[in-house]
Amino acid sequence: MLTLLHLLSAIALLVWGTHIVRTGILRVFGSQLRKVLSHNVSRRPLAFVAGIGVTALVQSSNATALLVTSFVAQGLMALAPGLAIMLGADVGTALMARVLTLDLSWLSPLLIFIGVIFFLSRRQTRAGQLGRVAIGLGLMLLALELIVAAATPITEARGIRVLFASLTGDLLLDALVGALFALLTYSSLAAVLLTATLAGAGMISLPVAIGLVIGANIGSGLLAFLTSSLQNPAGRRVALGSLIYKLIGLLLVLPVLQPLANWLDSLNWRPAELVIFLHLFYNSLRALLMLPSVGLMARFCNWLLPDRHDDSGVARPRHLDPTALATPSLALANAVRETLRAGDLVESMLGHLGPVLEHNQPALTKELRSLNDDVASLCRAIKLYLAQVPREALSDHDSQRWAEILELAVNLEQAGDLIERMLGKIQSEKTAQRRAFSEKGLEELTHLHTQLRANLRLGLNVFLSADQASASQLLREKRRFRAQERRLAHAHIGRLQRQVVQSIETSSLHLELIADMKRLNSLFCASAYVVLESRDTGALQAGGGE
Repeated sequence: MLTLLHLLSAIALLVWGTHIVRTGILRVFGSQLRKVLSHNVSRRPLAFVAGIGVTALVQSSNATALLVTSFVAQGLMALAPGLAIMLGADVGTALMARVLTLDLSWLSPLLIFIGVIFFLSRRQTRAGQLGRVAIGLGLMLLALELIVAAATPITEARGIRVLFASLTGDLLLDALVGALFALLTYSSLAAVLLTATLAGAGMISLPVAIGLVIGANIGSGLLAFLTSSLQNPAGRRVALGSLIYKLIGLLLVLPVLQPLANWLDSLNWRPAELVIFLHLFYNSLRALLMLPSVGLMARFCNWLLPDRHDDSGVARPRHLDPTALATPSLALANAVRETLRAGDLVESMLGHLGPVLEHNQPALTKELRSLNDDVASLCRAIKLYLAQVPREALSDHDSQRWAEILELAVNLEQAGDLIERMLGKIQSEKTAQRRAFSEKGLEELTHLHTQLRANLRLGLNVFLSADQASASQLLREKRRFRAQERRLAHAHIGRLQRQVVQSIETSSLHLELIADMKRLNSLFCASAYVVLESRDTGALQAGGGE
């Protein structure tokens, strides 16, 4: 029993090491990996190679599957290139299995020692996260040694030999056991390495090892499909297509199992090496055979998983991928994209407000209210998404970015409500009572409205780029807007003194709209302060107060 516990703990250590490497790589290079995947999808061979490279780097085809399903679910990538990347991911994980079986016992203590020093001394920096990756790699190599050591006495137990002797080469049964291995260890890589250890100890025959390897790949596909259950149908199609490809591979091997086993046996290699070679050969050959059919598979998956029709009428988040929450840098990038989308909707609301100032526009009024519902829905989703990001895993820079996103989401939600209230004032005091602004008053409001839209666009650009020159410009525009607002208010009072009838009738509404635009402008310019807060306070004082 103690020996079995040692084996299980060694497998758990291997899985944990894989997890540490994956999360460390994604935290440091998550954004770059997303660019590599998203920028190499125009050609299927490039997408295939990108899948190999990213999977070899993060040590997990499941991690690649999470990224790809997220891209496809958000509409950033078509399904066919996504399937090509997944085929490359299968080859990448097979290559890493080969690398990890080399004699690297000297490297494990070195990686753990250096990794711990960097991780503890520079925890929240890039060097600290790379130290985390080194710890994970060292644990993986150590776990492989422990698996071999723990499996040796188990092979001498008669009961265990009888148990594995029950696997007599029935490909379907062996594949089922291999899939269970992958599901239990949460890693096809761990399942394949365990299979190689069992084959090297003489506990399983070569045909059984073939079935276990193929089953481990199917188990990896099942893991990806189960993990994608939180995605929309577009994202789940990637995992479904990958799983179908692996099931097709099982069907292709079924009639040639014995000839394949005989050919491998003729190579006169050690059993463990044969298993690793089989894994690489099978995945590479299957991927090359299936790569030309990704377009056809994409259409088939679209037929199996059609899009759900959403008739709620309220905008839903497109970029808030829940599977990215485990990697804060990716989650923050998703939140930024969704916040910019909410900002575009607020700009559309402002665009509709201009014609309403001039004329009664019932259609635009209805559209503006609908847009505000969309803004409120997206901003609530952004806040809930940010609340799920693990704050303790954020670096100082990411923690500041988290606060920036939250502040802008709150400001945009308030801006949407304020614009809708402005619409209500226009309807109750101008349209309902059939009053109109004076020609000069309407010109002034229209000019202020145009300047307000420009400041919103500049504020969103400052939020995205964090450019200090643009932030300084935004504060100058805020100061100019305030001066303009005071000048227009004084001009309106001048018209009242001249007894301009239209100005007298709309005076209260006119001044309230100017004050509301001033508050909107303050909300739109808030992003400049975050960018400039580390600089001399002189730049901040240029923007003044409220």
